[in-house]
Amino acid sequence: MRIITLLLVGLMSLPISAQTDEETIKSIFDTSLINGKSYEWLSYLSNEIGGRLSGSLNAQRAVEYTRDQLDSLGLDRVWLQPVMVPKWVRGTPEFAFIEIEPGETLAVNICALGGSVATPLEGLKAELIEVQGIEDLKSRDPETIKGKIVFYNRPMDPTLINTFSAYGGCVDQRYSGAMEAGKLGAAGVIVRSMSHKLDDLPHTGSMSYAELPNSQRIPSAAISTKHAELLSGMLKLDPKIKFYFKQSCRQMRDVQSYNVIGEIRGREFPKEIITVGGHLDSWDLGDGSHDDGAGCVQSMDVLRLFKETGIRPKRTLRVVLFMNEENGLRGARKYAEMAKQKGENHIFALESDSGGFTPRGFSFDCSESNFQHVLQWKPLFKPYLIHYFERGGSGADVGPLKGDNNVLAGLRPDSQRYFDHHHAASDTFDAVNKRELELGTATMTSLIYLVDKYGINPIRTNEQLKD
Repeated sequence: MRIITLLLVGLMSLPISAQTDEETIKSIFDTSLINGKSYEWLSYLSNEIGGRLSGSLNAQRAVEYTRDQLDSLGLDRVWLQPVMVPKWVRGTPEFAFIEIEPGETLAVNICALGGSVATPLEGLKAELIEVQGIEDLKSRDPETIKGKIVFYNRPMDPTLINTFSAYGGCVDQRYSGAMEAGKLGAAGVIVRSMSHKLDDLPHTGSMSYAELPNSQRIPSAAISTKHAELLSGMLKLDPKIKFYFKQSCRQMRDVQSYNVIGEIRGREFPKEIITVGGHLDSWDLGDGSHDDGAGCVQSMDVLRLFKETGIRPKRTLRVVLFMNEENGLRGARKYAEMAKQKGENHIFALESDSGGFTPRGFSFDCSESNFQHVLQWKPLFKPYLIHYFERGGSGADVGPLKGDNNVLAGLRPDSQRYFDHHHAASDTFDAVNKRELELGTATMTSLIYLVDKYGINPIRTNEQLKD
């Protein structure tokens, strides 16, 4: 077996200039599946470091670990980019129950939403009003809201095959629900977890009060989908039941953290930059393996695969591990700000932030001419059962790099299981399949290879089009 492996590695190290695109891409996939590093890196990030809440000690440990790993790859440059990030802490574990009548209670599973204020020290108990989202809330008589706990119970739409569309259709109640309820005098907010799965795990996530005065800021928590169903059923039987919850989270002063950046300098067009990345921070309930440890280690391995397979890029390749995507996007904005100040030309940016599941393709945020240019490469991915090439969104962290003629892209893995784990205690290393993760790495590397080799389709003026 060892002899066969050595022969395969030897074949994969043939000069790239002598290979066709099909052969080079096969070499990339073979190398990733035989000698990938992404799974090993993710194991350490998840199992030895764990959840990496922005501003936490674990986030700093992740910065140091990934910087050291990039240093070991022999890249042309590795550096840390300072960025001030918010520091929110969860505090002691949350506790909640449904009070059926005085002295008779039923415990339920909740977790504070990221950015929420705490309840009073003794907790908060009040009657509830169930609504199916923010628009439903606004249609109610404000007098029926005052002093109550608003229970947002709009589920993700199960009929949408694209689970990210289902998520987008109801996540506003998590993000802005407390702000809107606070304006109407509500005492607190409980939000159904953003997941298709019916289980006992609450899913956290960011929320915002925007410019709401402190006096109107109310505590906000997520409740597991199973207990949301239970609570809804009990309210139908008795609208006067009460809900109690206690959480001790708090927002602290901003702290300094870092984006982690590594680079291979292009040999022909070094000022044209191709970026690949994911976000290094995560929520704290699990270890952030799918969101977004997977995207980080895949992005790191893209540059390693270029070196391993002997591909010498024409353009500068840069991996960026962004800090603070989950509750502020500070790292992405700082990176884009510094790129603009330096006059850098980011022609292409690819993000992996949809989990480490089987890759299905990419979505592209670009002009029609650039999209048609990219579509020429789609047949090269067909042997790997990767067929999804569509115009659409890219990723939150690469979004600030958007320009008039560059191309932004997002890796699109199979999404059906993603929201089972997203922001929950089940987002752990054991939920990641090694082969699926490595297939995603190879898919990303192959697209970066093609962009580097052929560039992007430049904008042509009307006079050029006439010619």
